[in-house]
Amino acid sequence: MQRTLVLLKPDCLERRLVGTVLARLERKGFQIVAMKLLQVTEELASRHYAEHLEKPFYPQLLAYITSDPVLAMVLEGREVIATVRKLVGATNGILAEPGTIRGDFSTSGQRNLVHASDSAASAEREIGIFFRPEEILTWKTDDSSLYLAEHEK
Repeated sequence: MQRTLVLLKPDCLERRLVGTVLARLERKGFQIVAMKLLQVTEELASRHYAEHLEKPFYPQLLAYITSDPVLAMVLEGREVIATVRKLVGATNGILAEPGTIRGDFSTSGQRNLVHASDSAASAEREIGIFFRPEEILTWKTDDSSLYLAEHEK
């Protein structure tokens, strides 16, 4: 099983779309193993977005992600990283396919509702930025047979 970091960004909370986004992720069958509401500090944001430091949009990115709370979560599941990225859609909401979260609810490249890790390495690094190991739970629902065939478990 893989794990990925998902952040519901300030615009997601401001627009009261948290329940809608969470429902889409849960309906896919992913397990929430950690979740918390937090105000992202500049220090935390700079660690998270370190790879964008030299890019011209970096100051706006930091200002936006620290402007209001975010809901951070760790999802677990089979191929969760790639699947969540598909569910979320292209970074620019105007270019995202209809049916994706961004395609249905965003028209912006920055105010695009959700961050999702783009690789296993990114997921591991990002989860470590937002969560201590003891904040991530190991638990299973008893509905795995509804989502996976026996040989897929």
